[in-house]
Amino acid sequence: MPQRKKRVTVEAPPALTVLGEPLYLISIRPHYAYQIFRGTKKYELRRGVGGQIPEGAVMVVYASGNVRAIVGEFRVGRVIRGDASKVWDQVIRDRSSGIGGDAWRYIRGSNRAMALEVLEPKMYPRRVTLEEIRRIIPGWNPPLSYKLLREGEPLYELIIKKLRKDFDMEAIDEQAEQV
Repeated sequence: MPQRKKRVTVEAPPALTVLGEPLYLISIRPHYAYQIFRGTKKYELRRGVGGQIPEGAVMVVYASGNVRAIVGEFRVGRVIRGDASKVWDQVIRDRSSGIGGDAWRYIRGSNRAMALEVLEPKMYPRRVTLEEIRRIIPGWNPPLSYKLLREGEPLYELIIKKLRKDFDMEAIDEQAEQV
């Protein structure tokens, strides 16, 4: 009987900013997304997470719920990982964290939780709706939590790259590095 060849999958390299920081797409409920862009929410919490998001990464925000659109981005500062109690204890030390009791109910009991410090939140001049995305990429669905964007991926190449260019995020990245 002939042996089957193993199929090897090669992942494309991550999409990076001009400063070499990875780009992620993160789904956030609209209420919390807009708190981030108003500057009142300083941490985004995640539960049951397995991946590692590095400090300095850029999170492109997909506002879920009734908004269903890519609306902006923020840079990740400190990343706090651990069980729910450890993450909660560290986040609430910052009195201006913008985190309330509903966040505790969300992460409570999780063995793997994470808090992403929100830095430099910026809304895009225009949002890109789920319907617009699906006209370009039929059948596309946002991640349930977050995902690393990769070079060559249609969402990155056809939509996010253009959004960032139109908003001139690369120039903003370079200016931030010079400060």
